[in-house]
Amino acid sequence: MSKTNQRQTSNQKKPTAGPKGKQSQPAKPRPALTWVWIALAVLAVVSVWWFTRPDNPGQSVSLPREVSVAEAAALRDEGAFVLDVRELSEWTAGHIPGATLIPLGELSSRLAEVPANVKVVVVCRSGNRSAQGRDILLQAGYETVTSMAGGMNEWTAGGYPTVTGP
Repeated sequence: MSKTNQRQTSNQKKPTAGPKGKQSQPAKPRPALTWVWIALAVLAVVSVWWFTRPDNPGQSVSLPREVSVAEAAALRDEGAFVLDVRELSEWTAGHIPGATLIPLGELSSRLAEVPANVKVVVVCRSGNRSAQGRDILLQAGYETVTSMAGGMNEWTAGGYPTVTGP
């Protein structure tokens, strides 16, 4: 063997004996470990999605600032709190069944009567006062509040049920 070949051979690493006389091999990337990291990444993404999805019961869902009469009726049927901000004389002439009357001028001092853990639909005669009532509730920290466009004028014109009297 020439000196060049001897140097090349001596410069190459020879496998060393490991435990029980087995020769150790250079470390190879572990595909199983790669799959573990991929699985953890997928789990993290799914967890973030699960806890931030809009239909998560533990998370409030914001409502549009204004809904149609049909949307308001559907929300009421789903258990939303209907808040009528008209005056007593308007209320007794006809109101939405199950609604609660708190005139707009009294709303700021009667916020405790409006549940914070349900969707709230604010109603008035034409839609102007209900928007103001909605804004009062939003400023007070209510998150799931909307107003009904067109008010009771649209509600009755649409043939939805009303109740008269107190």
